[in-house]
Amino acid sequence: MAKDYDLQDTDGYEWIYSDKVQEHFFNPKNVMRKNPKKGVYNGYGEVGSPACGDVMKVWIKVDPKTQKVTDFKWKTFGCASAIATTSILSEMVIGMKLDRAFKITAGDIVKKLGGLPRRKIHCSVLGDQALRKAIDSYWKKS
Repeated sequence: MAKDYDLQDTDGYEWIYSDKVQEHFFNPKNVMRKNPKKGVYNGYGEVGSPACGDVMKVWIKVDPKTQKVTDFKWKTFGCASAIATTSILSEMVIGMKLDRAFKITAGDIVKKLGGLPRRKIHCSVLGDQALRKAIDSYWKKS
């Protein structure tokens, strides 16, 4: 797990995030660039609050025959950890059956990222919550 010390920049400070977090923060995967057209995605989940800083919105497309996630798009407003968490979660979920995706935990996400500073773990909790809300919304519609 990444060490938990002060974030520092090029003025002699050190980056506290793993290479995997940096990769997903600087080059996020599966980002929703525009608002989706109605009916393209059959599951939606949103968690967080602009008042406290982090908001995650996720859209999933599920194949009704196989119950597999065929697409996962997202928009996250927040810190590097929140963005990296949603990005890597999108890669984890595509191709996965819904029942398995529903069981993804914050710990699974943090492990896949190579760790997060303790004070940033709450970002990974938002990711798995948003995913479960999207899956719930799919199940309610189908």
